[in-house]
Amino acid sequence: MKPRLTVLTLAVDDLERAVRFYRDGLGLPTQGVIGTEFEHGAVAFFDLQHGVKLALWPRSSLAHDTGLPLGAPSSTECSLGHNVASKQDVDAVMSQARQAGARIVKPSGDTFWGGYAGYFADPDGHLWEVVWNPQFDLAD
Repeated sequence: MKPRLTVLTLAVDDLERAVRFYRDGLGLPTQGVIGTEFEHGAVAFFDLQHGVKLALWPRSSLAHDTGLPLGAPSSTECSLGHNVASKQDVDAVMSQARQAGARIVKPSGDTFWGGYAGYFADPDGHLWEVVWNPQFDLAD
């Protein structure tokens, strides 16, 4: 298999609320909810970096599509990492997320490995780590 990640799908309880959080609160570009003409088809896509999209899909629709039973969500199953260019950028993104309605899980601060990071949870409990890693050159 050639590794190629192009879509990250987050299952959400309230699609409109999740769209508002990511679009209005975090400023991610989207065309909004599409696919409403299909049963279990409503979804929203957000452009991330070149060739990568974030999809928000109702939790019940993902369960239906996979044939798996709808289970209880768990914030500790996965986290998404958002790498930024500086400690100040970590603090700025964490502040933006809090103002958008995110729950700050772990305030930003120095890490044991020499970086700087914090965690927030979106309205559905999905964890995002905002991190500055001195080993990554992310200057624009």
